[in-house]
Amino acid sequence: MNPSSAVVASRDRALSFFNHPLSQAHTFPLAKFKNGSIIAPINNQTRKPKPNALFTSSKRFQAIRACSGERNPPAKALRQILELPGVHQGPACFDGLSAKLVERAGFQYCFTSGFSISAARLGLPDTGFISYGEMVDQGQQITQAVSIPVIGDGDNGYGNAMNVKRTVKGYIRAGFAGIILEDQVSPKACGHTQGRKVVSREEAVMRIKAAVDARKESGSDIVIVARTDSRQALSLEESLWRSRAFADAGADVLFIDALASKEEMKAFCEVSPLVPKMANMLEGGGKTPILNPLELEEIGYKLVAYPLSLIGVSIRAMQDSLTALKGGRIPPPGSMPSFDEIKEILGFNNYYEEEKRYATSTYQLYSDRDGSRGPFSGIWSRTLRIKITGRDGFEKLDVRIPAGFLEGVTNIVPALGGVNIKALLDDAAEEVGGKLLLDFNDTMGDRIQVFLE
Repeated sequence: MNPSSAVVASRDRALSFFNHPLSQAHTFPLAKFKNGSIIAPINNQTRKPKPNALFTSSKRFQAIRACSGERNPPAKALRQILELPGVHQGPACFDGLSAKLVERAGFQYCFTSGFSISAARLGLPDTGFISYGEMVDQGQQITQAVSIPVIGDGDNGYGNAMNVKRTVKGYIRAGFAGIILEDQVSPKACGHTQGRKVVSREEAVMRIKAAVDARKESGSDIVIVARTDSRQALSLEESLWRSRAFADAGADVLFIDALASKEEMKAFCEVSPLVPKMANMLEGGGKTPILNPLELEEIGYKLVAYPLSLIGVSIRAMQDSLTALKGGRIPPPGSMPSFDEIKEILGFNNYYEEEKRYATSTYQLYSDRDGSRGPFSGIWSRTLRIKITGRDGFEKLDVRIPAGFLEGVTNIVPALGGVNIKALLDDAAEEVGGKLLLDFNDTMGDRIQVFLE
């Protein structure tokens, strides 16, 4: 079955990231890119995936969740991904919405980023401020928002080996498919920042053993990703030793953060060759070289995380939008989805359809109760034009937005504050053609006109 145009478009958007000069990447043949994974060409030397192992959509994963008798279907799904040929990309999300967008883009799985969650939830740097409870709470919101498996950032387990066991069990209950555990001391911090310190070899290994024990005690199959930050804290040799020890202790995936060269990355992938390796492509300038997925696959990696893409572009987009609003403008149409697109992404349409199943003669649907099916309902299909002409006769602003956004128009034109917006919309709802809603001069002498089209 040929992929739909929407899937192709989402793949193309994903591929465009690697054409950025920062990535030092190239354009990949579309046939080799599938749901966030680079699939190696099948030949006599390439292991073929098991039947039904490759998830081509979230619906297939939902079907597995519905039919499987496993206690932890997300972990099973993640393990199936690990068995597939090729390297598999996982963007890092930080809340339910960003995770939902990752799934809609066609990726097979995603990570949570402690760096991004600390930024989005607390507005604070990733220097140990965020707690176990906050990470579990945020993680549960994320796993409930999507049907793809999610690998959770478990930091350093939030304490000693006993705390690690509690952390693993909490992440299992929160619905995570996998958990990343590192060997930093407390308070921990982003592995690409200064001053990294790690615990002793013995304590680092005991953390992984405690995680394995917690998994067994829970009857779970959660994937344990063992991370070491000893490359920057101590040496490459120490990080390679710890990786071997983590594999012997029962880790499912190995991860050395902040490797400093392609040669170091190759040396890492030669350690415990039967255990999958994870790469961290820190966008924007970390210590590890940014390689494209095909290069990472050639080195020997299985999973690749992109920790800053979503939080980074979100920060920049919000900054640009606030600059526009402060300057008396709204963000240009191409910089944000339409209101209808936002509603579709968030599931409004599905909600309304399902709501109809429970409607009774004595209970009106929400859309009826708030009058959205009355005269006011047509407003959302109408366009609002805001025009500002300076007292010198030159045009300052001429934009069109969905009319339903009129209540927020004071963000664009503060002079409209105090206007009875609802009354204007009610009066204009039945108009066949366009209508001039407002026409006045503000205190600066500019002429402000608002039309409903």
